[in-house]
Amino acid sequence: MEFAILVLLLAFYQVSGGSDVGTNRGQGFKGRGILNGVSIPKWGNGGHTKKPNQELQKSEPRFWPPVQKESRFLSLFTVVTFPNGGCAGASGDNGTCMTARECSVRGGSANGYCANGYGLCCIFMTSCGSSTSENGTYFVNSGYPSAYDGTGSCELTVIKSHPDVCQIRLDFNRFTIAGPEPMNHVCNQDQFIVSGGNPIPTICGMNQGSHMYVDAGVGTTNPVKLTFVTSGNSFERMWKVKVTQIPCSTIYKADEGCLQYYTGVSGQLRSFNYDPASGLQLSNQDYGICIRMERNFCGVQYTACPDNVNNRSRAFTISGNSNGPVNSMIGSGAGPNNCANDWLLVPCAANVGRIQPAQALCTDRICGGTFSADLSMTPSTVLSTVKPFRLWFHTDSVEAPVDIDNRGFCLNYVQQPCTNNLV
Repeated sequence: MEFAILVLLLAFYQVSGGSDVGTNRGQGFKGRGILNGVSIPKWGNGGHTKKPNQELQKSEPRFWPPVQKESRFLSLFTVVTFPNGGCAGASGDNGTCMTARECSVRGGSANGYCANGYGLCCIFMTSCGSSTSENGTYFVNSGYPSAYDGTGSCELTVIKSHPDVCQIRLDFNRFTIAGPEPMNHVCNQDQFIVSGGNPIPTICGMNQGSHMYVDAGVGTTNPVKLTFVTSGNSFERMWKVKVTQIPCSTIYKADEGCLQYYTGVSGQLRSFNYDPASGLQLSNQDYGICIRMERNFCGVQYTACPDNVNNRSRAFTISGNSNGPVNSMIGSGAGPNNCANDWLLVPCAANVGRIQPAQALCTDRICGGTFSADLSMTPSTVLSTVKPFRLWFHTDSVEAPVDIDNRGFCLNYVQQPCTNNLV
């Protein structure tokens, strides 16, 4: 009852317009009004007569403007909305900006603030035997960030978050598992296997910093499975794979048929498990490497990466015995200086600065132990102007006894402007 009376008095106070100190003092009821169907008297001057100088006082000028009436009731709550965009967590991991409740319900963990402090950066991290539809999920080994020294199978099922998702990008933030066997370079101890999308070769070894694009197909009924298989000898393994879902309508979607896709005017390309000191070129590889053609660029120059470990560079060692000097080999024939088994295809490649003969040569496959578009023992910068910018890497299942200790390749690329007389 007391609460109802208070509400009625507040409502009455609002209807009457309230009172300002010093202006309505001494007023009484005057006439009647209606409030919620109830007749009530209006506030008047209480029957008092005005003083003679009262009218003069009202007409006197004031030295400050009159007080503006404000609402008697202030909002106790402010609703703040923000988009569920990407954010950087306190740990350096990428996450999604959302409320604390939403992050908890969706199985994430808060890792710093976002949206000017109104939201939390929610990180999604999962391990063996789980599934996820969250964009930006991290797939880690059991016990991460500690290393894993066990055998078995660790699988993550990736479900598309929306039917419009066309591709899954895998970034290997951490990737150290046992490498291939030393004779034919086959991954027969540890393996990373991608299934459910386009055919992707099995890889192993050290691949931190590399990436893959997986074709997610159409619809939502075809999940992609990521599987680490570990077996054999004791080994300290560690992986942390970031899973990004890419809608079909985005400009950063990779071209079809590209396992790896690079953007920017310059960058670096590496085969899986490349390491100048101890990495071995993997067998049974067959995939495309693409570079997005930037605006006003018409060609790409490729140069073997510096090798600060070996006396003779092993930055490009695809075939032959890499324990000694091996010349470059070109072409697709079956001769001793051709690339019949393992090769890197660079479309219509030519060494920079080479004087073109009357009938221009167009080299495609390059292999051997020296990076050059000519038969040579001297490395060279190689130019290709075929569009789109795409390489293809192929290895068979046999290395020994001809091919020994090959590392694979590491190439730096720089796109060339169209003004450099390129077509």
